[in-house]
Amino acid sequence: MTYDDPKHLHTFMTECAAEAARVARGVPADRLGNPTHCGDWDVRALVNHWVLYTSHGLEHRALRKQLPEELTARDFTTEPDWPAAYAAQMDRAVAAWADPAVWDGEIDLGMAKMPAAEIASMVIKEMAVHGWDVATATGQQFHVSDDAARFVLDVVEKHAELYRQYDGFADPVPVPDDAPVFDRALAASGRDPELGQ
Repeated sequence: MTYDDPKHLHTFMTECAAEAARVARGVPADRLGNPTHCGDWDVRALVNHWVLYTSHGLEHRALRKQLPEELTARDFTTEPDWPAAYAAQMDRAVAAWADPAVWDGEIDLGMAKMPAAEIASMVIKEMAVHGWDVATATGQQFHVSDDAARFVLDVVEKHAELYRQYDGFADPVPVPDDAPVFDRALAASGRDPELGQ
């Protein structure tokens, strides 16, 4: 399978979006103040970051629009049934990327421009990796197919040093060579896969 074909990338996006929405529905309201393994973020801060960039951000990138300040400042977790709203917004975002033409060209991020396919790939990685973060912090598991896991691993390895420059990733965690592919992706991003067992 090639990882630069928009059809395949959209399949991974659709899969990871559905799993992210499932995990969101399993976040207990009484755990939003709990700590996570993501620095100083509690579950609420982690969920807000995840919801903002993987659903609203993803759609705005497809439409070549900047995220408005109203969205970046919003606490999504205070809204009634935020998981359902997240799932609905995720559906809109995934639908916005269904047109192969959206994957062409560059997207202006404000401070720099990047190829659209590259940005989409990084957001798919965010869906899965932060989805695992949220799942782990709330007593759940995040499941992906082997093909999607290989794609996430590829994206993590490609951009790991960039993320580490901005404290997005910690140092790699050692795992056995025969570890599951998604575990290897998590470990390469500085996460301990055993936390999610």
